[in-house]
Amino acid sequence: MTIAHTLGALSVMAGALLAAQAAQAQDNTFINPDWANSAWYLGAGVGQSRATIDEPRLRASLAANGESVTAFTKDQRDTGYKLFVGRQLNQYFAVEAGYFDLGKFDFKSTTSGNGVLNGQAAFRGVNLDLLGQLPLSQRFSLLGRVGMHYTKTNTEFSGNRLLGSTNTHASERKLNAKLGLGLEYKFSEALALRGEVERYRLNDAVGNRGDADLYSVSLVYKLGRPASATPAYQPAPEVAPVVAMPAPVVVAAPAPVPVAEKVSFASEALFDFDQSTLKPQGKAALDQLLGQLTGMDLEVIVTVGHTDAVGSDAYNQKLSQRRAEAVKAYLVAQGVETHRVYTEGKGETQPVADNTSAAGRAKNRRVTVEVVGTRKVMR
Repeated sequence: MTIAHTLGALSVMAGALLAAQAAQAQDNTFINPDWANSAWYLGAGVGQSRATIDEPRLRASLAANGESVTAFTKDQRDTGYKLFVGRQLNQYFAVEAGYFDLGKFDFKSTTSGNGVLNGQAAFRGVNLDLLGQLPLSQRFSLLGRVGMHYTKTNTEFSGNRLLGSTNTHASERKLNAKLGLGLEYKFSEALALRGEVERYRLNDAVGNRGDADLYSVSLVYKLGRPASATPAYQPAPEVAPVVAMPAPVVVAAPAPVPVAEKVSFASEALFDFDQSTLKPQGKAALDQLLGQLTGMDLEVIVTVGHTDAVGSDAYNQKLSQRRAEAVKAYLVAQGVETHRVYTEGKGETQPVADNTSAAGRAKNRRVTVEVVGTRKVMR
C-alpha cells in the first residue's frame, strides 16, 4: 500500500472516531433497539494483511531453466484497509458491501551466473458479504461473515531471469469467496468497534492460487438515530388513609393509619444503559420521592430492580440487583436509616409488557420503590 493510501485510511478512521465521540457525548443509552436492528451504517478499517508467496514453485521454475537459486527473500506482509456500507436486517444478520486494498507483496531472488528475478503482486477489489452477529451481552457480539469478492491482481516481474516470459506486467480479475470471524463492542447504539480476521481466496496473474488474510480494527457508525426523551418521573397514586369516626360525645383525634406507596421508575430515568450508577436526573427523581415522605413515620422501604429479556438471565439478575442497591445507597445517603431499606433483584422474571417490542422492553426496564409507614395526622 502506498503512503497516500495508508494516510487516507487512517484519516477516515480518525474522522469516524471524532464523530463517534460526539455521538457518545450526546447519548450513551440503548433505548432504540428496533432502529438499531434495521439501520444503515458506514465503516472503515485498517490493519495488517498477509499473503503466501509460493517460494517452492518459483525455485522449481528457475531450476527447470537451469538456474540455481543462491538467495531468496520475500515480504509477505503489508498494511491493508477497507471501507464499507451495510444494512442491519435484524438483530442477528446484516448485509455489507465494501472496497478493500490488501497492499503489495514481493520477492527478490538471485541465481547462479549473476541472475536476478524479482516479483511483486498487489490486490484490491470489492466485496459483498452476509454478516452474522451473535450477542453475548448488550455490548459484545461474536461476528462471522461469508461472501464473495471481485479482485484485481497486478503482478510485475523484473530482472534478467524472466523464465522465458516477455510479459513483465500482468493483470487478472477474478470472483472468489471470502470468510471472516471477529468480535464487536458497542460503545452506544450508534457506534461500535470491531476486531476481525478475514480470509480472501485469490488468483494472481501468472496462474498461482492461494489465500490472503486481513487482520483489521474497524469503526462502525449507524445512521439516522432517532431522538429520545428521558422518561418522566410518574409516581403511583397514594393510598387514601382510612380515618376512624369519632365516638359520640367524646371528640378524639383519628389514629395514624399505615399506608403503602409504590413508585415505579423507568431505568433510563435513573441509569445509563448497562450501568448501576445513578445519573443526576435519577438522583433528582429520588429527591422528589423523598420530599413526598415528609410527615411520615417510615417503617420500611423496598427497592426492586427489573430488566428486559435482552442478554443472559444471570447477567440481567446481577444488573437488577446492583441497581436496587444503588437506589438504597442513595436513600441512605439522604438520611434514611439503612436497616429500613431492603433490596431485591428480579432480573427479567417479572415483565409487565411484551419483550418483543421496543416499547415493551422499555416498560420492563424499571426500578420500583415501595414505602410503608404511617402518615402523621395534623390536628
